[in-house]
Amino acid sequence: MADFSKQWCDQNDPDMPYDFDVIEEFKKLSEDHYIPMICEGYGFLGILNDKGECKVLIDDKWILFDDVINNYDLPF
Repeated sequence: MADFSKQWCDQNDPDMPYDFDVIEEFKKLSEDHYIPMICEGYGFLGILNDKGECKVLIDDKWILFDDVINNYDLPF
């Protein structure tokens, strides 16, 4: 089953129901911890709290989530 984040749905298909909210999941994480979580829309495999910054795992690289939602210099 494909999972899509609230942020991806808000940007790409506002009528589509989302499966999880990246920011809410990030807020649950202790610093320097991550949770495996897939977003088929953005193509990430996990969410990391990196010293208070929200990062997601894309192509074996942790990328700032703000860069992902703003399409900034993505590796794909």
